[in-house]
Amino acid sequence: MAIATINPATGETIKKFDALTDAQVDQKIQRAAEAFPKFHKLSFADRGKMMMRAAEILESEKDSLAHLMTLEMGKTLRSAVDEAVKCAWVCRYYAENAERFLADEVVETPASRSFIRYQPMGVVLVITPWNYPFWQAFRFIAPGLMAGNVGLLKHASNVPQCAMKIEELLLRAGVPEGVFQTLLVGAGSVDRILDDPRIAAATLTGSEGAGVKVGTGAAQRIKKVVLELGGSDPFIVMPSANLEDAVSVGIKARVANNGQSCIAAKRFIVHEQIADKFQQAFVAKMESLKVGDPFDEKTDVGPLANAEAVTSLDADVRSSIKAGAKLLTGGKPADRPGSFYLPTVLSDIPKDSAAYKEELFGPVASIFRVKNLDEAIHVANDSRFGLGASAWTNDKNEQERFINELEAGMVFINQMVFSDPRVPFGGVKRSGVGRELSTYGIREFTNVKTVWVK
Repeated sequence: MAIATINPATGETIKKFDALTDAQVDQKIQRAAEAFPKFHKLSFADRGKMMMRAAEILESEKDSLAHLMTLEMGKTLRSAVDEAVKCAWVCRYYAENAERFLADEVVETPASRSFIRYQPMGVVLVITPWNYPFWQAFRFIAPGLMAGNVGLLKHASNVPQCAMKIEELLLRAGVPEGVFQTLLVGAGSVDRILDDPRIAAATLTGSEGAGVKVGTGAAQRIKKVVLELGGSDPFIVMPSANLEDAVSVGIKARVANNGQSCIAAKRFIVHEQIADKFQQAFVAKMESLKVGDPFDEKTDVGPLANAEAVTSLDADVRSSIKAGAKLLTGGKPADRPGSFYLPTVLSDIPKDSAAYKEELFGPVASIFRVKNLDEAIHVANDSRFGLGASAWTNDKNEQERFINELEAGMVFINQMVFSDPRVPFGGVKRSGVGRELSTYGIREFTNVKTVWVK
């Protein structure tokens, strides 16, 4: 894929960029390696000042940053503003808590002193996708840099200006040269970078296929890796739930970010007692959503990231219908310029269809009817993914069953799945390994060192 800004709402190519040469990449890796020893010796307070300043810039310039996000990947402008503000939050959170999270942990032993010390690993390769072009990067930046690591960002090729803006923003915040650099390279360069002995570890947020490649590459070099991959999150609704809230939040959970989110609700598993009412209300709300210009504040659903995304999503929808799924609304690209797809609802989903097995990355919801709690849990778990799960019930016993039995890294009861710096983020099964955010995220890229003094 060419490294370029292409407005997905119009298809217009705004700006193209040349990929870095191998020699230029090597220079940046060396600069990172040289920056690490000095940076990790700075105090938490000094690094915290940089993070606090980054937060101030993110908030004060949220409108211009949001404009850039919307231009490059098509998210609605109001959601892009929210993303910039959320990045400020995670910067402040780790500036205020990193020292406590990484404090020495005393362990009682026969030694005169024994404790655990958390120390940074070094240069981390940070591979991020386009769907949350600032948040995905800052989800590493805030904990990673506060821990004393340095980073090299390989961002998606369709958001190059966001990638460069992040580096510029951090430099303005006082982060030293070389501590966080953007690498404008294609996916084909990743393995060569990962092979470099100066790279200590890698983190990737992206597709299942990309995760397999990076995970394999890291394993071959015995390097630490954190993978946050795809999801086909269940959204379960039981008879005791507040149906109106479940429908309203379910719509938001499906079409947030134009439906392009790994933690979006994708499979709506509804008890047969309330399935008709839920489906009728859900379809009506999906049909009422305004599809259009993401810069228009009245728009609910903007374009997909590119024309290829539309083609891929439409192929999955069509093949699912051919396999026996019933189309309730939508089911085709919007009749307008740009990469738009109509909000879509499918029901009667066959087991051998894409809607059952795959992650449909766009505003497409699949509705499943189940007879009881056991079947709801079975259908929810009948997936190779296990990122998040949302379950709607006011029955305490059912809540406990969902918490214990849903195969997911995150379970939200009567709430949609979302990321929050205070709690760990990540999945099980083919949705990835490792955790981001909270105490667990900042410790992922540290050497958990045992110290024993006789």
